[in-house]
Amino acid sequence: MGESKALFIRGFFQVADPKIWVASTVPMVVAAAVAWSLGGGAKPLSPLWFVIAMLGVFLVEIAKNALNEVVDYQSGVDPGVDDEHRTPFSGGKKSIVEGKLTLTQCLYIAIACFAAAAVIGLALTVFVEPRIFFVGLAGFVLAIIYSLPPFKLCYRGLGEIAVGLTFGPVIVMGIYVLITGRFAWLPLLVSLPLAFLIANVLWINQYPDYEVDKAHGKKNWVVRLGKRKSVVVYAALFALAYLSVVAVTVYARNWIWLLPLATAPLAVSAVKNCRMNYDNIGRLVRSNAATVLIYQFVGLALVVCAVLDGFAI
Repeated sequence: MGESKALFIRGFFQVADPKIWVASTVPMVVAAAVAWSLGGGAKPLSPLWFVIAMLGVFLVEIAKNALNEVVDYQSGVDPGVDDEHRTPFSGGKKSIVEGKLTLTQCLYIAIACFAAAAVIGLALTVFVEPRIFFVGLAGFVLAIIYSLPPFKLCYRGLGEIAVGLTFGPVIVMGIYVLITGRFAWLPLLVSLPLAFLIANVLWINQYPDYEVDKAHGKKNWVVRLGKRKSVVVYAALFALAYLSVVAVTVYARNWIWLLPLATAPLAVSAVKNCRMNYDNIGRLVRSNAATVLIYQFVGLALVVCAVLDGFAI
């Protein structure tokens, strides 16, 4: 019994994957920084409520991962990733493939985490900010339909859009509204670079799984376009992210918001490497890793920009 519990705990943390919570932490911290720079709300948000909101986002992320594990296992995608193509960026969380969790356990994890997140969302709605309900509902729906039939957005070439919306406007505006109780254009604009970059993280991470995704009907856009043509979109998503930074700068009328452009050389290097090595997974992972780093660095730069802009005001 003790051994099975230990195996379940290891499987749970493999699905939860705390190391990638940075993907959702980045927009939350950026939103908080922008809210501070614009003067915050009429009634300061307790740090405890902010932490509770972060926990709610993490729980939705865990639930989404657990659902994705079930769907990708049943479709044959995860079991089909061989050792040659397996990288830290491929094959989901592998908890079912490695025998740490069963399909039923993954479903229970998803249900429990969604339920706990719903309780947190309702508490935030009742005790902090009623309008957070609609933003939270949008995040909930996107997490569920990302992989769950009959929607299966990630199987129909809509996963990139869902991820971009979630980790861009939904989380940023959700946290901003939670803190301030109002809407503003600056946080929405600031969310766009994050949206394009996190979509690009997903885009480049589809390369290692290209063959198995294609074989099992997971028709994301890398599968639809092919590896070579998808390099163009990979570059375009970087370009859109940096154009969004320029748009933020123009709107804010403060040159400090151009700071995220400092990551552009790393993006150019990642695109060049992808163009040369899209069929060489061992070398392509440098682009996978670089894209994640750019997302994190841009997020950090946006926080710095917001703080400095706040002092300027």
